[in-house]
Amino acid sequence: MDIQCSVFIATSIDGFIARPDGDIEWLHRPEYETAELNGVTYERFIATVDALVMGRKTLEKVLSFPEWPYEGTPVIALSHQPLQIPAHLESKVEVMAGDVTSLLATLAERGMKHLYIDGGQTIQAFLEAGLVNELIITRIPVLLGQGIPLFSQVGRELELRHIGTHESDNGFVQSRYQVMQSS
Repeated sequence: MDIQCSVFIATSIDGFIARPDGDIEWLHRPEYETAELNGVTYERFIATVDALVMGRKTLEKVLSFPEWPYEGTPVIALSHQPLQIPAHLESKVEVMAGDVTSLLATLAERGMKHLYIDGGQTIQAFLEAGLVNELIITRIPVLLGQGIPLFSQVGRELELRHIGTHESDNGFVQSRYQVMQSS
């Protein structure tokens, strides 16, 4: 299967992607919004992907935003439960169920070459299945103390090859890794 899966995500210094209740407002401080970022910008990254794959909880969080942030990028929401997609997003969000390997095969058959994997449980499922090719992790200068971890129980050791690290004036530190696939 010739399809690349990339993770592009921000974490607190202590490794959380959200507060325990899923809140991510800590990512939207004014001093973060105005700073020039070094490394791979979201805009540059999202322009390279064919679709975004996220879990139900991540989709529910995104649906609470005032605007749909993925205009022009198809979104695949993974859920084994029925999901209520707002009418104005029905053509932009597809709900799929099943294991991630089968999902990837289906998307590859549709001609997709690069997927953006988002959401804690979804990222962990793709990592566990050995399907993630790269991790782009931006560490935000805050300690949350508790929350939803980026890496909980991946279940196996994964070797990473460091590609590069960039720091920005606002304290963000972005590291990019290639996930080495064990044979």
